Amino acid sequence: MIPKNKVTAAMLAFFLGSVGAHKLYLGKTGGFIWFVILLMMSMSIGFPITTILGVIHGAKLLNMTDQTFDKMYNKGYAAPSKGPLETRRSQQMERYEQVSDNRQRQPSFRKPTPTASAKANPFKNSGIKKYKDFDLADAIIDFNKGLEISPNDIALHFNIACAYSLTENKSKAYHHLSRAVSLGLQDVERILSHDDLAFVRIQPEFDGFRSAGFRVNPFETKTEPIQSQSSTPSAAPVEIAQEMLDDTLLAQLNKLSELRKKGILSDDEFNFERKRLLRQ
Repeated sequence: MIPKNKVTAAMLAFFLGSVGAHKLYLGKTGGFIWFVILLMMSMSIGFPITTILGVIHGAKLLNMTDQTFDKMYNKGYAAPSKGPLETRRSQQMERYEQVSDNRQRQPSFRKPTPTASAKANPFKNSGIKKYKDFDLADAIIDFNKGLEISPNDIALHFNIACAYSLTENKSKAYHHLSRAVSLGLQDVERILSHDDLAFVRIQPEFDGFRSAGFRVNPFETKTEPIQSQSSTPSAAPVEIAQEMLDDTLLAQLNKLSELRKKGILSDDEFNFERKRLLRQ
């Protein structure tokens, strides 16, 4: 049995809905016959009833969820078995979820940790579902919303790191991996074996990331503390300028002395010019 496709059915409804083609495609023979009869009636009155109904049905099909569509039109269809890679990926996800769940089991007398209360986080579950379906963009949105509720959830940080790795956003992948390890991720070897982190592992920064115990994000630049410096560097130009002014003044005074010695300037003129220079 070949499964029916929602988009195909909707397109048939939009373009051939006047003759009930979408009903025939979906295996609804009765509905197809009813559309044909209604088409003949609409032709007699000159009003395209079936065309309008086809557009309405097409819109309903597009707005229908895949689960609802399969429940209505793909009953009894067995989904094809997963390939080796998909099977391994599912096993890896299930293994991590089981490890996370075991870590969350706390005695009743203990105060629940943020990780333990993560089960009540709706965005975590919806993100994991979208992640498994390779709806990575929406999964990342849900994971980020989940982290707003539970910022210290190890599983959320690990899962969103995998999603960022699959979308080749290495800086954010490294960030959330380092956060997961810093928060207490025990099975750090999973970073070396998880298929979805393959993109992270082939990056040139990975060796340094591994050497640092997976705790330091190589893309987070540390701001160097600003060292307090004396006023010497800023004052140096002032001192240099002052020295230049002193040299100029001395040269001008020497020039006045030479002019007085030569008789070019009188004593009164010399004293006047000397005072003027010293006042500057």
